[in-house]
Amino acid sequence: MKAFRGTLVDFTGNPRIEPGALRHIEDGLLLVDEGRVVSAGPFKQVKDTEIVDYSGRLLMPGFVDAHVHSAQTDIIASDSGHLLDWLDRHTFPAEARFADAAHAEQASEYFLDELLRHGTTTAAVFPSVHPESVDAFFGAAAKRGLRMAAGKLMMDRNCPPAVRDEAEVSYRDSQALIRRWHGKARLCYAVTPRFAPTSTERQLELAGRLLQEHPGVLLQTHLSETQEEVRWVAELFPWAHNYVEVYERFGMIRRGALFAHCLHLDAREWEKLAAGGAAAVHCPSSNFFLGSGLFDFAAARSAGAAVALGTDVGGGTSFSMLRTMHDAHKVAQMRRLPFDALDGFYLATLGGARALGMANHIGNFEPGREADFVVLRTDATPLLARRMAQAETLSQRLFLLMTLGDERVVEATYITGTRTGSAP
Repeated sequence: MKAFRGTLVDFTGNPRIEPGALRHIEDGLLLVDEGRVVSAGPFKQVKDTEIVDYSGRLLMPGFVDAHVHSAQTDIIASDSGHLLDWLDRHTFPAEARFADAAHAEQASEYFLDELLRHGTTTAAVFPSVHPESVDAFFGAAAKRGLRMAAGKLMMDRNCPPAVRDEAEVSYRDSQALIRRWHGKARLCYAVTPRFAPTSTERQLELAGRLLQEHPGVLLQTHLSETQEEVRWVAELFPWAHNYVEVYERFGMIRRGALFAHCLHLDAREWEKLAAGGAAAVHCPSSNFFLGSGLFDFAAARSAGAAVALGTDVGGGTSFSMLRTMHDAHKVAQMRRLPFDALDGFYLATLGGARALGMANHIGNFEPGREADFVVLRTDATPLLARRMAQAETLSQRLFLLMTLGDERVVEATYITGTRTGSAP
């Protein structure tokens, strides 16, 4: 048994639509046994159990990054241009290096250390088109005992030969990777066509077949990131009335499907995503950096679509989910829509876990959940300390963390109740 004292904050539901979903215990005790939460309640002494004292710190479930590229760490903050130019100039050359297993292993180790250092304990990850990149990523994640989702990119057109596969080959490679990794330890496979323009209809058909043949695997891809991309999809798939219909034809609008960006959807497309149980992953930092557009919270909420947050490194410029929440707030401000700290922290914890279909395992401190959590310092910088001294409510403290915080506030990151070595 392990015990941790501190201010406990988590969610039992979406606070925007479920009153009372925020759970806050100012002087709390988190009990963990065999890597799982036993209880989360008011502080009390526990016989024969040493207490790790984080009084004055916030203990929250680990952050969930629902869209990030492990193969793009080395191009973060590259002089960008817009999306399609950025892919050609930076992304494809960087991903080509992941054919080298040694490079893939070293890069995966560094990438996971960065996630943990920033308080992210679970992510939906895009390696590269090479099976070696997936083996390297899952191997590094398994060694750390992490709950992670990833899958081999599928691209058989409109990309350089070094990162191009063939439809049948990508299907066979994905089958083998699913058998090797899905459901092993805390790992989950995600069928991963990059986006519709880089896959033929045959490849998308086979991606849909993988989903049918392997219940429980996820689907992750990109959707409607830029208007230029939307026009390109209309040219490549003239039979489709809209972008969502392309994925719908191949059985991809479903629960467990993660669609990154979703910036230029019409009302009917939002309705289809919601009806199918798919999730939109809002990546505000990347959308700002690449000039892609502003996410429409009003449309997503009106349709009842699930939403999660993603850093989208390397289009995004930080691994920090706190900075991602801050940028999501800016987007909502530009849209004249409400987005407060409870929205941000919900989406980065339980909301992300729900989108990934992992809410029975992670996302809050319910008994039986895996004890992945972070310890956050509210006085990590002089400015935070000064502003926190003026905060009167938990909501104000969380808002300050969301707007002024970054990886410096992460004092410790715990995986199944054990502190990682990568926290500062």
